[in-house]
Amino acid sequence: MSRIGKRFETLRAQGRKALIPYITAGDPEPSVTVPLMHALVEAGADILELGVPFSDPMADGPAIQAACERALKHHVSLHDVLDMVRAFRERDGETPVVLMGYLNPIEAMGYAAFAESAAAAGVDGVLTVDLPPEEAGELVQGLRSRELDPIFLVAPTTTDARMDRICTAASGFIYYVSLKGVTGSRTLDVGSVTAMLERLRNHTDLPIGVGFGIRDAESAAAVARVADAVVVGSVLVNKLGELAAEPERINAEVPALLRPLRQAMDRVTGQ
Repeated sequence: MSRIGKRFETLRAQGRKALIPYITAGDPEPSVTVPLMHALVEAGADILELGVPFSDPMADGPAIQAACERALKHHVSLHDVLDMVRAFRERDGETPVVLMGYLNPIEAMGYAAFAESAAAAGVDGVLTVDLPPEEAGELVQGLRSRELDPIFLVAPTTTDARMDRICTAASGFIYYVSLKGVTGSRTLDVGSVTAMLERLRNHTDLPIGVGFGIRDAESAAAVARVADAVVVGSVLVNKLGELAAEPERINAEVPALLRPLRQAMDRVTGQ
């Protein structure tokens, strides 16, 4: 069982839901990322989602686009991101790390070489936003050969037939995108999310994480009632942008945004 599977199994036994913060690697500068990963774990993160900076992040809204631009100003590459994960593993061998990004940098490295390097660095899962499951066979095979989980997105518009394809290709967890649109857009409709998760659970036994539109403790708690994991990104990334000129404040102020979400989620599950 992968580190992601073990983490969900532990949480399930505890009656808790996973909190998954997203940050972009190298935002606002490379030296910030590894200490912030540790600080987020201390603030209650169960799994870390680490964005790979990309010049054309088409599924992401203005906040994460700006984060990618800040990281790319420092020329942060996929190799650099793997080095950050390797450095994180020097102190933390337990918290799963998922890379989230786009296909081009992985394709440039080569699927087999990427899978080998990612596994050696301590990565646990890979979410490639612009790779449909129908075209993911070679990468999925490479990831699974290194015991890495390929993670895929399900959208509000996904049909039942397509859910079957996605759930067959995926492992670790399924990432449900709660909104039509890009990250950071609009407000969460928990009723629609609940109905969609009921459909999705007919296609998979994997845990389901919900992201997009989760901004505060209230929305995190609402999602924790129906999902196995809550993914929060833009609110953290916006704070990183605000603090770009004062990086010494990041390790205190960004994790401080996560703690109320953790507490609200645990109240929902009676912890």
